[in-house]
Amino acid sequence: MIKTATFSHRVRVLLAGCVAGCIVAAIAPSHAVAQTVAVMVNGEPITDFDIEQRTKLDFLSTHKQSTRQDVINELIDEIVKIKEAKKFGVDPSASDIDDAYGQMAQRMRITTDQLTASLAKGGIRPDTFKQKIRADLVWGSLVRGRYKERLQVGEKDVAAAVKAEGGSDQQTSDAFEYRLQPVVLIVPKGSPQSAIDLRQKDAQTLRARIETCDQANQYFKSMPNAAIREMVIKTSADIPANLRKVLDDTPIGHLTPPEVTKEGIEMVALCGRKPTTIDTPQRKAMRDKMYEKKYEATSNAYLAEIRKAAMIEYRQAGAEESNAQASSGKKSKARRN
Repeated sequence: MIKTATFSHRVRVLLAGCVAGCIVAAIAPSHAVAQTVAVMVNGEPITDFDIEQRTKLDFLSTHKQSTRQDVINELIDEIVKIKEAKKFGVDPSASDIDDAYGQMAQRMRITTDQLTASLAKGGIRPDTFKQKIRADLVWGSLVRGRYKERLQVGEKDVAAAVKAEGGSDQQTSDAFEYRLQPVVLIVPKGSPQSAIDLRQKDAQTLRARIETCDQANQYFKSMPNAAIREMVIKTSADIPANLRKVLDDTPIGHLTPPEVTKEGIEMVALCGRKPTTIDTPQRKAMRDKMYEKKYEATSNAYLAEIRKAAMIEYRQAGAEESNAQASSGKKSKARRN
């Protein structure tokens, strides 16, 4: 697994690609667990408790109340996705899932413990959220791995689509590729303003001394209460104009101006900047849109195929097979013991 780096608030916007509205999941032990089996999927049970837990998780994520059958369909999908992925060797370890859970907390700029504690109020166990994480991880890897060629988007198609919408279909060479290394002088939460001011002075002193990324690594790896993150590479297309100006005004090897964040005083060491040819924003947005459309169609078709072959048995009266298959778009055979 590749761990996500933590950046200053402004540079975090430019460096962290997608930190858009994260799923909020509550994680808490349950006191009374009803284990009545509602559905069996390929020999694996979905209990009333599983359905209750996922209903709470979905509500916290979407602020909408899902129907029981929608939740059952979601859980069925996850079981068949995980089983299919295992057939092709896509099976992340428990530590991989824990890392992904931790990354979710990072994106919300809180610790894993804080995420767990704050969302425990929703009455949701860790395994409920981690099961969803596992299904999302393995399915994305499986679909992209198996159907890599099918998902490719041709540059001529991108240019034609952009042009059809009245945009520029030409690439631009007036751009740079940046090699960036985020650093932080840690200030404990709840510290007085005087402590923050002192760390800001330390940051300014370091900005005056550091002239190479090697120096930055030496300083920040040896300093107490300091950290230096992994190197990341971004292009001008990934960075808002105001942040590009900050990087363009920073000499190579030096640090960007310090910024106060929840972690402390954060900066970015600019380790490299070189000209590159990149897409216009319109081309990049169109390529992403076309890729996602292909991915969604491929994913839905693949899921419908494996659901059709799944052994799905409803144990409770009133559950209708036709409803159970609605999410896949096709009615699958439900075998009963």
